[in-house]
Amino acid sequence: MTADPWVRGPLRSPLGRRLFAAFLFAALSSVAVLTAAALVGTAKGLTSAQQSDRREATARAAEAVAVAYEQAGGWAGADLNAASAIAGAAGARLIVRDNDDQMVWPGRGMGPGMSSGMHAAANAAVVEAPVVAGGQTVGSVQLAFTPTATAGRAVAWSWVLGAAAVALLTALVAAGHVSRRLTRPLQALTRAARRFAAGEPGARADTGGPGELGELATAFDTMADDVVRADQARRSLAADVAHELRTPLAALQAGLEELRDGLREPDTECLAALHDQTLRLGRVVQDLAELSAAESAALSLHRTDTDLAEIARTALTTQQAPLDAAGLYTDTDLTVALPVNVDPDRLHQVVTNLLTNTARYCRPGDRVTVRGHRSGEFAVLEIADTGPGIPADELPHVFQRLWRGAQARSIAGSGIGLAIVRELVTAHGGTVSAASPTGGGTTITIRLPLARTDRADR
Repeated sequence: MTADPWVRGPLRSPLGRRLFAAFLFAALSSVAVLTAAALVGTAKGLTSAQQSDRREATARAAEAVAVAYEQAGGWAGADLNAASAIAGAAGARLIVRDNDDQMVWPGRGMGPGMSSGMHAAANAAVVEAPVVAGGQTVGSVQLAFTPTATAGRAVAWSWVLGAAAVALLTALVAAGHVSRRLTRPLQALTRAARRFAAGEPGARADTGGPGELGELATAFDTMADDVVRADQARRSLAADVAHELRTPLAALQAGLEELRDGLREPDTECLAALHDQTLRLGRVVQDLAELSAAESAALSLHRTDTDLAEIARTALTTQQAPLDAAGLYTDTDLTVALPVNVDPDRLHQVVTNLLTNTARYCRPGDRVTVRGHRSGEFAVLEIADTGPGIPADELPHVFQRLWRGAQARSIAGSGIGLAIVRELVTAHGGTVSAASPTGGGTTITIRLPLARTDRADR
């Protein structure tokens, strides 16, 4: 026999039980308070209405007694049957006294407080009214009402208690539903987190929840996707770095073995080839070291006021030989001064990395343009080429750590140059972006805040 799924849902977890108990307690307290208030209010209302009816009946009886007194010219011979009938219709017993407090109805000659009627009405609710005839008070009327349970009170109590029972049942169902709605996404998120921590990369919460709980589940799934993507990128980087290191290491090993075995003379050509392989190894290791330093904020920036356009011109001059060797044409538009407060060496490294990438990925005959301008309070440097461009699905990832596009895998390189560019530009408070239209070509745009002195002059 299986447990009720409603019970297994919210009540099988400690948080679900606590939430259910808290909601149920709040509901019970509210129902109890409202029920008590309704019962007390109903009782007071019925009592007030009953007292008003009794006072009205007493007043009518007093008027009837006054009419009988005036018709008889006194208490002697006064016919009080009409007043007695009014009292009987109201469920009370009529008692009439004169000004000397002598009993007139239902009997005469009894002293104060000695009436058998008073003895009979000892436990009754008595309402009194004066008898006024000819403008003078000639006696008093008392109506002794026997306490009885009214039908209205019983109906009111039954409705109030019925409503309380319905409210309690509704509160019970609502507490279970809310507890289940709150605990189910948390349980799914906990299971997904445990599975993910246990090494299951595809574990996801995949659950919607009310408000912030749904956002929490979505945030967890997004985080898990990012972690998996980063892990895949690390694996790809490890494979790419291994490939980059394997080729020069194999060439070094082969060349050194030839020298060791005497198969080749250590001439200039042989040593130059070995030296080139060591330089290639050094570049890969240096790229990794720079990326690690940039990401860990270990780089120390030596800021100074300088011209970004001059930095770009110097970097272009330095890289002119590799660009010419790649068969690329270069143009510049750096006539506008771009005063910035940056580390010139680091910005020189940024522009150099971008030009190196351009020489590596563009085709012979392509054109590279370096231009600068101002945009509001920012200095903007653009490096545009007419190369093959970047696929649209890869464009958002070009600055990501450890990312290499599918077309770039056949080209030598560590694939972390643009990640270093992003880290260095960000460290200076700037932004870097890439654009590549469908027809080909790529434009890298660097935006850096203008120097404060220049902004003040403007």
